[in-house]
Amino acid sequence: MAKKPHSKTTTEAQPQYKVEYREIQPYGTLKHMPLALEDNARTHSVGMLNQVLADTMTLRDMYKKHHWQMSGATFYQLHLLLDKHYEEQAVLVDTIAERIMALGGISIAMAADVAELSTIPRPPKGREDVPTQLARLLEAHEIVLRQAHEGADAADEAGDDGTNDMLVSNVIRTNEPQVWFIAEHLAPTELVRADR
Repeated sequence: MAKKPHSKTTTEAQPQYKVEYREIQPYGTLKHMPLALEDNARTHSVGMLNQVLADTMTLRDMYKKHHWQMSGATFYQLHLLLDKHYEEQAVLVDTIAERIMALGGISIAMAADVAELSTIPRPPKGREDVPTQLARLLEAHEIVLRQAHEGADAADEAGDDGTNDMLVSNVIRTNEPQVWFIAEHLAPTELVRADR
């Protein structure tokens, strides 16, 4: 049976998946956006937000690592809590990246770029005990919170109210209660009293 020639309709429906790759906006540049913000304010906010983004992505991934590798008497409760915090950090990642894009910048996105930019100390590939895992999370939170406080102040001074609000309303107000929940697990209380 002879093949029918491709119809025009079939040709139009064929995806053109072999394209020449091209970058349309280099990282570190700003496109013009009618936001009533000076370019220097946007430039500063985008740079600062990319740092917060890299560290938030690292913190998010640490939550998933520790969620998987949790052990001990409080395994179930911490396993669930760490996954909840992971989901909340994932929402922050999207919020921060979208703010960067809304300012006309380019948000980092790939794991290699995150690893290069993150200031959070890298945990080992192996499994650590519970106090170490929780202490690492608290250290990472402190790094993100310090950046968020400093960034919010700088954005406020530059008149970038949207960035200031996002850092305070989203980043700080998500990270602070997470610190509380994690820190309370490190209180030296016993599950069972020795005197009973």
